[in-house]
Amino acid sequence: MDKLCCFRAGCSQSAGHSSSNAGKGKSNQGNVRVTYGYSLVKGKANHPMEDFHVAKFVQVKGHELGLFAIFDGHLGDSVPAYLQKHLFANILKEEEFWTHPDRALSKAYDRTDKAILSHNPDLGRGGSTAVTAILINGRKLWIANVGDSRAVVAKGGEAIQLTVDHEPSTERGSIENRGGFVSNMPGDVPRVNGQLAVSRAFGDKSLKSHLRSDPDITVQDIFSDTELLIIASDGLWKVMTNQEAVDLAVKIKDPQAAAKQLTTEAVNRESKDDISCVVVRLKA
Repeated sequence: MDKLCCFRAGCSQSAGHSSSNAGKGKSNQGNVRVTYGYSLVKGKANHPMEDFHVAKFVQVKGHELGLFAIFDGHLGDSVPAYLQKHLFANILKEEEFWTHPDRALSKAYDRTDKAILSHNPDLGRGGSTAVTAILINGRKLWIANVGDSRAVVAKGGEAIQLTVDHEPSTERGSIENRGGFVSNMPGDVPRVNGQLAVSRAFGDKSLKSHLRSDPDITVQDIFSDTELLIIASDGLWKVMTNQEAVDLAVKIKDPQAAAKQLTTEAVNRESKDDISCVVVRLKA
């Protein structure tokens, strides 16, 4: 991910070898037909892949939970890898998850960020965005996010964004109140202290006093007209609108093929970032 200004982070924009990762799965509940697929493509920057994902179903206390996430790292892959391993576990450990999921999500995000910052310096130095989706029994969808990875649902063919893009230009007041500043120099996009292109993130120890890591949280009931969910890193959203992504994905029944087509289209539109995408088909 190109969240950190190359001038500060010393990253290279030279083309590296492309790698990809894809897969799919389905719900095990007979009365709920939910399938998912994912596709991840490494970008052109000369560093290891920094996008990570989660896509799986688990059984917890007699409920089936679909767990889906995209973690888009910067300054290395250690923080998104940590989130992939620990964030959902921390959410489900919260006592209030079954009674007040919004509180559980907020607490788990905060505790996970504190754990990242308290680890060795290398883990705390890096950072990551996150968008998490928890589908409960195929009927209720809880979404939380920090940063600019995004979740979009299709209802009757219409794209509805469920997350908030946390950009320095829109959260300038919060950053300045914390003693930071927003600058387009060096570069051409607003950055926190001239460095980071998102205003909320996990980790980022050197900037944490000027950043937030509390998530925006939304909940959606899944009705018969809710066709699918797309969650993706900004490598996709930089080059595609929400509606363009939905229009492409709803035509493809196999969610892995849909996710693959989305990442391929982003590459064709010359997205240079790591591109990761999970498509969850909620209606057969």
